[in-house]
Amino acid sequence: MPAEASPESLDCPKLLVSVSVILQEQMDEIQAQQNSIPELQKLVLESGSETTNDQSSILMQKRWNWWVVVALNVAFLLIGQFAGVLLGKFYFTGGGSSTWMEALLQTAGFPVLFLFFPLRFFPFAQKLPTNSSSGTSRPSSFTFTWIYCSLGVLLAVDNMLYSIGLIYLPVSIYSLICATQLAFNAIFSFFINSERLTILTLNSVILLTLSASLVAINGDSEEEAASEGKYGYVIGFLSTVCASAAYSLLLSLMQLTFQKVLKKETFSVVLEMQIYTSLVATCVCLSGLFASGQGKGLKAEMEGFEYGRVAYIVCLVGTALAWQIFFVGAVGLTFLVSSLFSNAVSMLSLPFVPVVSVLFYGEKMDGGKVIAMLLTIWGFASYLYQNCLYENDSKLEGHE
Repeated sequence: MPAEASPESLDCPKLLVSVSVILQEQMDEIQAQQNSIPELQKLVLESGSETTNDQSSILMQKRWNWWVVVALNVAFLLIGQFAGVLLGKFYFTGGGSSTWMEALLQTAGFPVLFLFFPLRFFPFAQKLPTNSSSGTSRPSSFTFTWIYCSLGVLLAVDNMLYSIGLIYLPVSIYSLICATQLAFNAIFSFFINSERLTILTLNSVILLTLSASLVAINGDSEEEAASEGKYGYVIGFLSTVCASAAYSLLLSLMQLTFQKVLKKETFSVVLEMQIYTSLVATCVCLSGLFASGQGKGLKAEMEGFEYGRVAYIVCLVGTALAWQIFFVGAVGLTFLVSSLFSNAVSMLSLPFVPVVSVLFYGEKMDGGKVIAMLLTIWGFASYLYQNCLYENDSKLEGHE
């Protein structure tokens, strides 16, 4: 007779089935969780991608706004400089003879710049990049006064030299000689601001020097256009070269002031620098105008102006406004980009002034001027390309 099975032995298969069911359920849950991970990752990536796209679009919009403002300032600078040079020559060809008056007009319209002071409170002026450094002590009033007076006097001398060059030289030759400003800027930046002097910069210096030399040698055909013949041409040539050197020195000293004294380059500081130096230069030119006796003959000069009294007044007012439009663009580019870029852009219109002088003033465009103009354009392109490379290297070093 077989032995009876115990209850424990009868319950074992049921227990094993229950355990296997539980294990299967747990395995299914684990598998479901593993299947849900890619979906969660996909959702996270999609949300992150949307956020990145939103940030990229915002940055792209800001970048476009920045380029629009830069382009607007470039237009101000070029239009103001172009009109200022042509109106200045119009003043002399119409019968004007006061070099102090022409020098005065280059800075006398500085009160217009006060209209741009409220811009420093706008959001775009606070968000655009600057080279300011926080936590620096403000220089004393004596330091400010000494800096502004020194730079203002240098600016007045520079304006006077430019005026002498403009009265003695044809516009075409005057503009080509002014392009040597880039060469002087490269030299002064190397010694004063410790800027790099590369092969491209040297190439630009050599080309611009050759252009000015070619203009000097080829000047015999234009001597009869100069108001004082041969000696007038020499005086005008030397004055314009010295004016170009003085303006380049002025820019380098301003940059040194921003870096070593003010230790910041914000919108308001750059604007204050331009206004106060222009104020000093205006006072110097105004004093020179009456001390030299040229101020006494202004009424007779207006009466005898070839194109009439109204044209005389419009010419003076237009010249003053044109140079202030130029300074607005120059100050804007100094704030948005750099003083070197502002200086380079200011030379962009000069090679094309000779073409306009042929149309408006009937000047001759001979082979020497054409070659000098091409050399100037080549030198400017070389200089601008070097600055673009320098800016890119700076950005890469900043990212690292």
